[in-house]
Amino acid sequence: MNNNSLKKSAMVLAITSTLGVSMGANAAVELYGEDGTSFSVDGYFNAFYVSRDDDVADTRDTRIKMGFLPNTIGFNFSKEMGNLTLGGRSSFWTTINDSLDSPTDTAIDVRQFYATVDGSFGQVLIGKDFGLYARSNIFLDEILMGFGSPGVAGGVSFGNIRAGYPYATPSAQITYRSPEMSGFNIAVGALDPADTVTGVNDENSAPRIESEITYNADLNSVALTAWLNGRYQSSSNGTSNIDSSGVGYGLKGSVAGFTLAASGFTSKGDSPVLVVNEPLTEDKADGFLVQGSYAFGANRVVLSYGETDAEILDLETESTTIGFFHDVNSHFKLVAEYNMYEDKNRTSGVTTTDTDTIALGAIVTF
Repeated sequence: MNNNSLKKSAMVLAITSTLGVSMGANAAVELYGEDGTSFSVDGYFNAFYVSRDDDVADTRDTRIKMGFLPNTIGFNFSKEMGNLTLGGRSSFWTTINDSLDSPTDTAIDVRQFYATVDGSFGQVLIGKDFGLYARSNIFLDEILMGFGSPGVAGGVSFGNIRAGYPYATPSAQITYRSPEMSGFNIAVGALDPADTVTGVNDENSAPRIESEITYNADLNSVALTAWLNGRYQSSSNGTSNIDSSGVGYGLKGSVAGFTLAASGFTSKGDSPVLVVNEPLTEDKADGFLVQGSYAFGANRVVLSYGETDAEILDLETESTTIGFFHDVNSHFKLVAEYNMYEDKNRTSGVTTTDTDTIALGAIVTF
């Protein structure tokens, strides 16, 4: 896989998938709540003034774009049925970055459309949702609501995707989540597999398997979160076989306004950008992300650094971000961010991207 494959993946990412939060966990507006039945709506809106210097192209580009997270509206359903609780979520994600490419035809995609069955046994989810592999690596990113590293020209920003972690690509799945057990939560899912080989006899004889174990604790006033997630699948075309695997991990601790976090991943035969149907090799990739933040009053300052080294893409990247977040109130946030991003061809050592980005944004949630 080379940089052309990366560009292809980037285009898919720009059209169908920028990372989002599970908005159902936010403070949604309840529209109905009687007789064990509830229906609520949540939303996330943002725009950034973005100025970028590209040293390789020797250009400066100024845009009005969305941040790492797209604009989103979600609908949540829940109904108690005896010993079971039936639930569901549908969320719609839209970009504002295509405002002049297609002025009245803004792209909308669906990244969550699933039902859940909860009981004493835990939860079963059926439908489309974010994957389990690299899930906490992204959802616990300190600049999740910022801008991060650049994506393709005119497209979405990548946050720390391909500069510290891969994307937890939304996929059709059947996933089981255990009840909480002394701070531990376990999730295991069968996901729609990616076609990683070419030929008329392409075969995926088993689904993609993903899993995640998380641990949460409060140890002497230190809020601690640790996680371990993974992915495995195999594809064949009768003459060749590609085994894809990946492991993600991380640790995050917070005390007295300070937060330190470190995460990483290692994979083989698996793209460090996102899951798509494309031929791969069994080359390796790995990366890490280290972050520190300090919250004081309504403000939070973040320093973030990430790297990815990908044989499979013949690519090396690094991204440094300094961010400032200010809560005007519980539903309105202002963001100022400076990012330095560089990638180069792993074999030749030639720098292909070298950018400095200033992003000033506003976020409204409900």
